[in-house]
Amino acid sequence: MCGKIHALILPHSRTCQYWCMALLSLVASHHNKDLNTLEQLSVGSDRLGNAVIGSTVTGAVVLPTCNRFELYLDVVDPVAARAEVVAALSSMTSLDVDVIDASLSAYEGDDAVEHLMSVTSGLESMVVGEREISGQVRRAHIDAREAGHLSPTLDRVFQSALRTSRVVASSTGLGTSGRSVLSVAFDLADATVAWRGASALVVGTGALAETGIGVLRGRGARVTGVYSPSGRGVGLAGLHDLAVVTDERLVEALEEADVVLACSGGESIVLTPSLVAQAMTSRGHSLTLIDLALHRDVAPGVESLRGVHVVRLDDVKSHAPGESLVALENARAIVAHAVARFSTSESGRSVDPAIVALREHVFGLLEREVARVRPGPGTDPSGYSQAAEVEAALRHFAKALLHTPTVRAREMAESGQADEYKDALSTLYGLDVAVPDDACPAQEIDSSSE
Repeated sequence: MCGKIHALILPHSRTCQYWCMALLSLVASHHNKDLNTLEQLSVGSDRLGNAVIGSTVTGAVVLPTCNRFELYLDVVDPVAARAEVVAALSSMTSLDVDVIDASLSAYEGDDAVEHLMSVTSGLESMVVGEREISGQVRRAHIDAREAGHLSPTLDRVFQSALRTSRVVASSTGLGTSGRSVLSVAFDLADATVAWRGASALVVGTGALAETGIGVLRGRGARVTGVYSPSGRGVGLAGLHDLAVVTDERLVEALEEADVVLACSGGESIVLTPSLVAQAMTSRGHSLTLIDLALHRDVAPGVESLRGVHVVRLDDVKSHAPGESLVALENARAIVAHAVARFSTSESGRSVDPAIVALREHVFGLLEREVARVRPGPGTDPSGYSQAAEVEAALRHFAKALLHTPTVRAREMAESGQADEYKDALSTLYGLDVAVPDDACPAQEIDSSSE
């Protein structure tokens, strides 16, 4: 064991003695991949956990959202586990093995912990600071638990990430504008939808659909029904007092709707050109389709039909607002603090403030540089790709820079030299390692309740 964290101990490696955590995250998101690739990777995501659990992978949580595909694994061998995941995805999708392997960025150990906490806090979202992602992470956590795929390590890290997201939300200005993928998409639909009294149909039953019902009603729309391609609409419809739309009534429901929120997350197109065209023949007003499904619900070409307007995730991405640099730095500091508290063993607790101070310093510098290279709306695809490569390189450099000082901190704490380490850090970087008690609500981060 490495502290409280499940780990693989290599007896002749002093470094691994302190940090050799068997946690692996494989990530593809809007930051580094186009939405078409993310859409393909999400196919079969509900079966992926069962496919990879075995002797190499002892725990798995799959997180597919409208703009990311992520897999968190408790593993014995990260290299073998990655190969098993790539093979499983290849059998479930139309993507080649090499394409899948190139699409997945890997995070191990504390990097995986930090990434999950950043994602859950909205720091990696298409609309930075949005709150919907924490609900999606919670749902992925619950799904893995119910499927029997949740290892003790994964359970602990997910609970910590969810607590940290609440601290970020309550302690920084991040996300106070209330902007989210849904709100940006609905704002884009303002041009074609008169929300007050508009008739709305929801396609899908997941967390995004449930949140969407509330947002639609908040804008004055009448949500008239729920359609589920998988036939699971009864639960959500009953919860919100809505009609269940069957396959036989889908065209009729489209005829009556002014706006459709499509976010089913299924594996096949729901609204085809022929289906929508059939609905449009007997109506005299326009129809707006908001497609936020990662595996798209609205087929390409539907927007070419007369009177049909489509808002897609690509549109949301190009119009997503930014957040203030101060709020981002404060949120990153809280995440750094939470990662340090999560990863530090009980015997190394005395160097917690030093590790936290160093992380906050490095990641503060990182955020400023990342903000300088991130492209604005309207940038051509090559610009986004180049910026993503620069950002990935900067983040990799920052993590590499922190690795050895973090390992040395734990080694010196174990040997009773924590004060010498703190003095050296203060001398070299000018950092105040005596972090005050109110610098971060550690009690909330460490709380046992999710």
